[in-house]
Amino acid sequence: MEHNEYEYHNPVLLKETVDGLNIKPDGVYVDVTFGGGGHSKEIMRRLGPNGKLFAFDQDTDALANAIDDERFTLLNENFRFIKRFLRVYGIKQVDGILGDFGVSSHQFDVAERGFSTRFEADLDMRMNQSGALSAYEVINDYEEIALSKVFFNYGELTNARALAAAIVTARKEEPIKNSEQLKKVLGRFLPAHKSNKILAQIYQAIRIEVNQEIDVLREFLEQSLELLKPGGRLSVISYHSLEDRLVKRFIKNGMFEGEPERDFFGRFEVPFESVGKLIVPSAEEIKINNRARSAKLRIAEKK
Repeated sequence: MEHNEYEYHNPVLLKETVDGLNIKPDGVYVDVTFGGGGHSKEIMRRLGPNGKLFAFDQDTDALANAIDDERFTLLNENFRFIKRFLRVYGIKQVDGILGDFGVSSHQFDVAERGFSTRFEADLDMRMNQSGALSAYEVINDYEEIALSKVFFNYGELTNARALAAAIVTARKEEPIKNSEQLKKVLGRFLPAHKSNKILAQIYQAIRIEVNQEIDVLREFLEQSLELLKPGGRLSVISYHSLEDRLVKRFIKNGMFEGEPERDFFGRFEVPFESVGKLIVPSAEEIKINNRARSAKLRIAEKK
């Protein structure tokens, strides 16, 4: 069988994302979501002999995909600490940063990681396999109100309170340890024609909570602003409307809440300039790679 370079993770919007970085052959770049290395390999193809690429991935499984090249460094760390770890390598400023905030196909396909609704597995969903908080704790230890907030904010589920109440009632009898039990507990909320979609929303909500994905994204965006040189590019793909709103707002205003301060004439300075319009995958790409369907790519240049 021919080995598929993208078996681990089929990179979404590969050309568009890397084009967005406007690569300088001798520049310093960062890929904060290495995964199968698809985006990184494309960046490496465009770098000259003096260029450098640093990649982050907190999942130890991704280390097997490291690129054997002296211009490349893979850090087995969470990209929320991007600034700190780049400083270890003497890097204080970079020319471009790429992020693809989806779960890799590999993480979905390994049943025991508990990311996918397709398999029976223990409740886990940790991207960092030594992380303290797993899906088990969220489902069994969170108070009802906290659980319903997770479902409402991260899963965009209108019946979040009822879902949380059903879980809290069931776990009084016995702990909910695996996906099979969870599906049984929530059975009445999963009508056959819509069960996959609703389950995917429930899983997404738990996963975002377990991995603190929204906090991580905020911290990353704030640091990327400090790390990028003037003229440096940020190229990021989000899959969830909450993430995309944060990225869009940060690019527009340089902040997540409120509006930038205006001077006496009503003018205001913002740190980024948006490059082009929002990019989404073509129907063709979605046909080949179904996981690309909700991807939204935004590109910005630091002023």
